[in-house]
Amino acid sequence: MVNRILVGAHYGLKDWVIQRATAIIMAVYTVIFFAAVLVVGPDSFDSWRGIFANGFMKFATFLCFISLFYHAWIGIRDIWMDYVKPDGLRLLLMIATAAALVGYTGWAVQILWRI
Repeated sequence: MVNRILVGAHYGLKDWVIQRATAIIMAVYTVIFFAAVLVVGPDSFDSWRGIFANGFMKFATFLCFISLFYHAWIGIRDIWMDYVKPDGLRLLLMIATAAALVGYTGWAVQILWRI
């Protein structure tokens, strides 16, 4: 009988590629955001609101948030898998991290589509 040891599932290359892709998405969003700020020159709340009232900017911002949260999930999950040895504690920390990131995603949707 083979005993299986609870370890990572060899994500490796897939996670590396996803982290690079999410980083590129966030970098592109940063350029778009600063271009919008330079063009509009927001000096009041209404100007800022106008930037994010545009459907494209809402979508781009949401895509950036999703990328940020997925990027964070991969990094934090790897930290939990590498440095937290008790399986129960590791599972608890992963569940808490996932719940927080899902909550942040819902909060981002609420903020963006309230504008």
